[in-house]
Amino acid sequence: MVLPLFVGREMSIRAIEEALNGQRMILLATQRSQEMENPQPKDIYTVGTVGMIMRMLKLPDGRIKILVQGIAKSRILEYTQSAPCYLVKIEQIAEAPPTQITLEVEALMRTVKEQLERVISYGKLMLPDLLAVIENLEDPGRLADMIASNLGIKVEAGQAVLETQDPVARLQKVNDILAKELEVLSMQQKIQAEAKGEMDKTQREYFLREQLKAIQKELGETDERAEEITEFRKRIKEARMPEKVAKEAEKQLNRLEKMHPDSAEAATIRTYLEWMVDLPWKKRTKDNLDI
Repeated sequence: MVLPLFVGREMSIRAIEEALNGQRMILLATQRSQEMENPQPKDIYTVGTVGMIMRMLKLPDGRIKILVQGIAKSRILEYTQSAPCYLVKIEQIAEAPPTQITLEVEALMRTVKEQLERVISYGKLMLPDLLAVIENLEDPGRLADMIASNLGIKVEAGQAVLETQDPVARLQKVNDILAKELEVLSMQQKIQAEAKGEMDKTQREYFLREQLKAIQKELGETDERAEEITEFRKRIKEARMPEKVAKEAEKQLNRLEKMHPDSAEAATIRTYLEWMVDLPWKKRTKDNLDI
């Protein structure tokens, strides 16, 4: 499998340069926490993939882009150098021999392919050429690797797949990941549909109310909402509020005028304005301090 990688960390760039000066071989291993800028050996997973750098391109922003072909899974045995880049001693992890395709394995492979098609139908992006390759794969291990590396799953889940040697068990892990992804995407689509339906309903109601307002204006009929705004504006003026308070009240009244009258926020602003105009801003009482 050939994949493009973008590299920006100084130590990683030095490792690529070191590989290009030799046999172009590099070990790709994931760090446990993506937030760590300078991971130490204990922060890096021990199982990774040996790859061959096919091409390298320096980008204007200082990063480099490389095209890497995966060769074999390997395990880190020892770190032999820590600067200017890590050098490691590794052992190759032998791939289990091809599994006999029993009825159960065939059923699992078909299930995985069908689940992948459903995931894509929910909007998950995947290249058409890649889908054609996946559809024709008959080896459970290669099928699991191909899907896991192109599905965009979390690091922990991908690492668990990588470290599983048995091809059928590896495919079962991918099947579980796809099942969970389907549940999430289904729920996401349901939430989006409900939100869109609610928004469409609110917009439709607002549009109809505006039409009704226009009709009432043409017929010379009174508009209750306009009367409410006018009444609030009159009461704000009569309340003789301090200048800053009056400005804030006018600001909230203007917001109320533009809102859908039945929205929760409109009800909150209406209550706020009622409270503001009812306060005795300029009324005073004579204190009785005779004790």
